[in-house]
Amino acid sequence: MSDDAPPREGGKSQAFDVEYQMPQKHASEVDSRGLRRSDKESYDDDGHVARTGGWVTAYAHIVTAVIGSGVLSLAWSMSWLGWPGGALCIFAFAWVTLYCSELLIDAYRYPAVDSPHRNHTYIEAVTCYLGRPYAIFCGIIQYLNMFATGVGYTLTAGVALTAVKKADCYHFSGTTKADADNPCTFSQTPWIIFMGALQIVLSQIQDIDRVWIMSVVATIMAFIYSFIGLGLSIGMATEHPNGTGTADGLWDAQTPATKTWGIFQALGSIAFAYSFSFILLEITDTLRSPGENGNMKRATRFGVATTTFFYASIGFIGYAAFGNGAPGNLISGFGFYKPYWLVDIANIAIFIHLLGAFQVWMQPLYGFVEMSLYKRFPGQAWMQYDLFATKVPGLGIVRLSPFRLVWRSVTVVIITILALLLGNCFNDVIAFLGAIGFAPLTVFLPIQMHIVQKRIPMWSAKWWGLHVLDVICWMVSIVAAIGSIIGIIADTQGFAPFQTTA
Repeated sequence: MSDDAPPREGGKSQAFDVEYQMPQKHASEVDSRGLRRSDKESYDDDGHVARTGGWVTAYAHIVTAVIGSGVLSLAWSMSWLGWPGGALCIFAFAWVTLYCSELLIDAYRYPAVDSPHRNHTYIEAVTCYLGRPYAIFCGIIQYLNMFATGVGYTLTAGVALTAVKKADCYHFSGTTKADADNPCTFSQTPWIIFMGALQIVLSQIQDIDRVWIMSVVATIMAFIYSFIGLGLSIGMATEHPNGTGTADGLWDAQTPATKTWGIFQALGSIAFAYSFSFILLEITDTLRSPGENGNMKRATRFGVATTTFFYASIGFIGYAAFGNGAPGNLISGFGFYKPYWLVDIANIAIFIHLLGAFQVWMQPLYGFVEMSLYKRFPGQAWMQYDLFATKVPGLGIVRLSPFRLVWRSVTVVIITILALLLGNCFNDVIAFLGAIGFAPLTVFLPIQMHIVQKRIPMWSAKWWGLHVLDVICWMVSIVAAIGSIIGIIADTQGFAPFQTTA
């Protein structure tokens, strides 16, 4: 360890250095994460399969992770916050996310941005800079959010494909959602199971740096359905110029208590829409060196700028189109019924996007569990045995491992069952997890690591500024979590498990 390493509470010990080194007697067999190596592959200085990503692939990962169901709920959030409040919140969350993300990227190397030691994951960075207790706190929130997001994406994918059937039904039967004898109600169960089956196959890809092709495709799909939602909103705003919303949102139509809970939920929705710090260092670890710091910051700036453009455009124009009656999801929630074929394209694009987004969120969780087991059972044949290995263009050497096949498949099955079990109320659970994750993972931990890394003096102007930002974001997370809990309680009234219909 360098002599100029910054002082920190619960600092990294020599034992920690040994723990994170690859056992040399297995160096010819496995890489630094415990995955089987091949003579056909090249490796970086830390024993990891050579990273080949650039800022474009990192940008694709970020857009895939960030733009999801959140982009289509921004008009609904605007309906609770009103014009000035909604606009202010969207841009404020964008700035905070970008600023703190750049602080977090600097923590990829330890103890400085140009040091040789890499922190392959968020939890490794927290352990290095802040110590084991902080790392445990980080890991619980981070991996719980990843798992829960996988459940949310599985459910949302089922909703999207069900919406295709509904759009066709509305068109050919001539009915609408408001008709009393509406025959267009379908079960989401088959489509949720279909999503789970596809993810069992896709989850056999080894790690996140090998799913970049899926991220590129998912990014294109995000652009497609976002532009469709934007275009349909512009068309409706032109046809119905009176539905332009109000300055104070739904205040006039709600009691003060209902309005307060609604504002809190809207804040949680926007916070979740910008959540990607949980996997930021894992994405950074896919970039080739040297220069990964600059490339990752460039990708983050472009990624946040892209998402903010879509969030602001769809949020503002969607609110202008629907006013205070904006649906929770502009496309799958049937804010639009026609042209049905365009609605179909948008929902299919949402489904394809979620296929890739699921992997971007779940691969770090898979990697964490596999790396932890490898350290616990180094050199065990049951972890390293491969049924076969083949080279796939764009993915490198792909292996079918019995261990990976069983445990990842079981994980996807559990996620699918939870998506079926929890039904439509799970969106509120996701918003709750996003709310409790925003302050600690997006703001608090990056700020604390930055203070340690840069040796910022206590009570200095910058120290005060960082802590004021931290406190404000904690307050936002707390009130957003409260609003989400109220939403969960409301949505579970009369709820029947496995009754996932739309």
